[in-house]
Amino acid sequence: MAKLRSDFDTLVNALSPELFRYAMGLCHNPDTAEDLVQETFLRGWRAQADLRDANAARAWLYTILRNEHARLYERQRPDICDPFELPEISVRGYDTSPEAFVTRRALAQLSAEYRDPLLMQVIGGFSCKEIGEMLGLNTNTVLTRLFRARKSLRERLDGTREKEAMR
Repeated sequence: MAKLRSDFDTLVNALSPELFRYAMGLCHNPDTAEDLVQETFLRGWRAQADLRDANAARAWLYTILRNEHARLYERQRPDICDPFELPEISVRGYDTSPEAFVTRRALAQLSAEYRDPLLMQVIGGFSCKEIGEMLGLNTNTVLTRLFRARKSLRERLDGTREKEAMR
């Protein structure tokens, strides 16, 4: 039991920052993101016996987090918020530059079907095949969604730059 706990503690310490960044990409609220990460690790701890391959723990936890985020909206109706007004966050390593704000705002405007695979690839470092397995999509669909997400993000960012240049 002590070995099991030690291994899980190592996993928590290694993946907490990365899962938090992914949760922030999903919900844009630091308190909710922290709750999602904690609930993810709690569910992971309780269901350790279900994990057949220790090498898949990272992808497994990402899937749990994504499902927890979906459950959040099943349990409660989220407050309607303006995606242009993202919260101020005082997290170590959190980029507060205007460019980062504009990028986060553009990401928030992407639909979840495009934003989720992009965040999983950029933040999580998952391959297209791994993303497809986690989202229940084939690899070609993941590639298409990543292409469209990047294209849409680029268009939104270029549009923002053009507006800034006109000022």
